Amino acid sequence: VQLQASGGGLVQAGGSLRLSCVASGDIVRIFDMNWYRQALGKQRELVASITSSGATEYIEAVKGRFSITRDNAENTVRLQMNNMKPEDTAVYYCNAEIQRATTWGTIRGPMWGQGTQVTVSS
Repeated sequence: VQLQASGGGLVQAGGSLRLSCVASGDIVRIFDMNWYRQALGKQRELVASITSSGATEYIEAVKGRFSITRDNAENTVRLQMNNMKPEDTAVYYCNAEIQRATTWGTIRGPMWGQGTQVTVSS
């Protein structure tokens, strides 16, 4: 099982970007899906999360600007980022709690995608 993130890039302040992350492999079930970010010299922080039923949570800094959605049929989570600010500059990571099939049964645990750089210029 792997998570593949895409959609990062360079945008001016006030602009928008959309990140996508697709999970693939021997997936039995996906529970919460999340987006984290890590700015240079700072700890990684949880930005937004969405449950399998669609309930969402955001950190205060992005409320009203970012929107997390998921497509359960396509095992995809997206992060729409609007009215972006320079302080949103970071490497963004998708994360999901996944139950996956193995030779011996199923295993449940967190999986991480590769990071995607988001840079917001002032």
